[in-house]
Amino acid sequence: MEGTRLQKVGRLLQKELSEIILREGPAKFPGKMLTITQVRVSPDLSVGKVYVSIFPSTDADKTLEHIRDYSKFLRRELGKRVRHQLRVIPELTFFIDDSLDYIEKIDQLLKE
Repeated sequence: MEGTRLQKVGRLLQKELSEIILREGPAKFPGKMLTITQVRVSPDLSVGKVYVSIFPSTDADKTLEHIRDYSKFLRRELGKRVRHQLRVIPELTFFIDDSLDYIEKIDQLLKE
């Protein structure tokens, strides 16, 4: 169970990463819409698991690899934004959040 502090830090990181990707995303990821759906932070605040929803979901694995290559820049930009709130900026690990695809698949099955 996550504590209140971990949830607050996760929401702060989610908000700031979303703004960075909103500003930098179209140039770095053309033709893709990226959404940061959730950030889970380890209890010692050293690792942040970032869940990303990618639309359209074709070549999502390739886009995720591109995001992982781009993670050093994202962490640096994140550090510039939250340096007054956090002492240590967590290492970012990115994962695909496929919950929207799962919901769509269930919806299609129910329509049949």
